[in-house]
Amino acid sequence: MIAKRLFDLFFSLSGLLILAPVFSIVAIWIKLDSPGPVLFRQVRVGRYGKLFRIFKFRTMCVNAEEKGRQITVGEDPRITRSGRFLRRNKLDELPQLLNVVKGEMSLVGPRPEVPRYIEFYPERLRRLILSVPPGITDFASIEYKSESTLLGQSDDPDSLYIREILPFKLKLYERYVIERSLWVDTKIIFRTLRAIV
Repeated sequence: MIAKRLFDLFFSLSGLLILAPVFSIVAIWIKLDSPGPVLFRQVRVGRYGKLFRIFKFRTMCVNAEEKGRQITVGEDPRITRSGRFLRRNKLDELPQLLNVVKGEMSLVGPRPEVPRYIEFYPERLRRLILSVPPGITDFASIEYKSESTLLGQSDDPDSLYIREILPFKLKLYERYVIERSLWVDTKIIFRTLRAIV
């Protein structure tokens, strides 16, 4: 959809310009708080199954994925002090505006998963959900804004995610793909901002 791409470009470029001072402050804080790069990049599955690297502000110690799960659970000891604040306020997601500018993501769309969890998508839903660009936010992001806390209450977070959380997320992803429009995108963006505030 050309209109959606123009919508994404306008608001992502505007966001990067307006938030430039915030990016600078966060970058300095991360560097002062713990050794390592400012940005974290992770392989995710994009539209039509194409792999890309998602941008986030680094909120964990270096090489965190080698020291634990790919999902973050509760008071994960790998999370840095600055990282806890950034995650709680969803500020770690802001660099994904760069992914939007590059055309790898949209402002609104199903959240991109790591390849491991795509294997648990039923074939029909996998084709449907991966037919649109992944997004920074969507219905599921709002519904599960405290997902890490929920997982932290389980003795087997991976199993809980695969058996209970992921199936419900897939229903919300499906709902978005079916209902998507610029009006729906606008409503989701405002609902996301309200949920964060």
